[in-house]
Amino acid sequence: MPRLLNGIVAACPDLGIGNNGNLPWHPVRLKNEFKHFRRMTATSSVEGKKNVVIMGRNTWLSIPEKNRPLNDRINIILSRQCKAPPAGAHHLAADFRSALRLVDVELAEQADQVWIIGGSSLYKELMESSGKKRLFVTRILTQFECDTFLPGIDPERYRLLPEFPGVPRGLQEENGISYRFEVYESIDL
Repeated sequence: MPRLLNGIVAACPDLGIGNNGNLPWHPVRLKNEFKHFRRMTATSSVEGKKNVVIMGRNTWLSIPEKNRPLNDRINIILSRQCKAPPAGAHHLAADFRSALRLVDVELAEQADQVWIIGGSSLYKELMESSGKKRLFVTRILTQFECDTFLPGIDPERYRLLPEFPGVPRGLQEENGISYRFEVYESIDL
């Protein structure tokens, strides 16, 4: 049975997800939003297995070194330039398909859920790939300057779920920044 793929991202109203290698609202920290990210990506649904996070090399480098690798998760970095996993990373794959093959073959016994955590081109591949997918989007309601963007979420391919277990409902606010959590599920065509 094909594996369900998850994407998780925080985006400004214009779908901006980054600026100069940081989150757009940097240096402001959204601790509860970060806790949501950690809870979703690190909480395995199968005893003895770990979730996998797949990210591009630039996303990996944007994580403060002291926080790499992301704890309690199998970290796969995508890069066509690297010949070996970056220091601290668990695995290296040349592209999205190779990473998924790695999960399904080499890591099949230890991997539970798969989470795509950035960047922009990886989200695009995820969103356009076949199979069942969920997108966990934190809608930041303040616009910040951005140079990296999430592709648009096509309403003919994804539907917004009214609620999802473990995802807080309603308006959230931290450090003067309001946001809400949304979960989209791919529509079987």
